[in-house]
Amino acid sequence: MRLLSRLASVTAALACVLILPSQAVSHARVPAGDTGDAQDSASQEPFGAECRVRVDGSRVTAYCHNPYPGADQVRLHIECVRWWDLDSDGSAVSAGPAQTVRLDGRCWKEVRAAWVSHRRAH
Repeated sequence: MRLLSRLASVTAALACVLILPSQAVSHARVPAGDTGDAQDSASQEPFGAECRVRVDGSRVTAYCHNPYPGADQVRLHIECVRWWDLDSDGSAVSAGPAQTVRLDGRCWKEVRAAWVSHRRAH
């Protein structure tokens, strides 16, 4: 019985390691539409911090590095497995040019998914 319990735990941990990182990668670098407006030329500059999200048991840590001149407002979102375990949306943190920021959060038990959202700082 102990072997089955350990095997289930290892399988769940392996699934999290293989699945979560691909879901947690940021997809913020989307080119803006061309409207010809001078205001829009600034929004067409490359944008979006690159974020690496790591799940370790019930804890989540994300490091976001912004290589671009515009600031990026990043937020960590965590979805927990258990119905009674509250999902969380972290506070927005500004990642300025050439800056790396750390975001962290947790569930009481297992983490189902974790990702970072981006918003251009004005």
